[in-house]
Amino acid sequence: MCLAIPGKVIKINGMKVTVKYPHDSREVLDGGISVKVGDYVLVQMGIIIRRIGSKEAKSATSAWK
Repeated sequence: MCLAIPGKVIKINGMKVTVKYPHDSREVLDGGISVKVGDYVLVQMGIIIRRIGSKEAKSATSAWK
């Protein structure tokens, strides 16, 4: 089972999206999901699988702490 930590989209370059996490930033693929800078997303295996709301992202992030 894989668990995904919410990250915030900070840059988009075509299909490549830079996602910022609390201690890291990673370049991932958009997975066909339309995102914009500022969106929160869940990523698995380097591909965005879902866009989530900021309230859900903050709740999940605090649970990880």
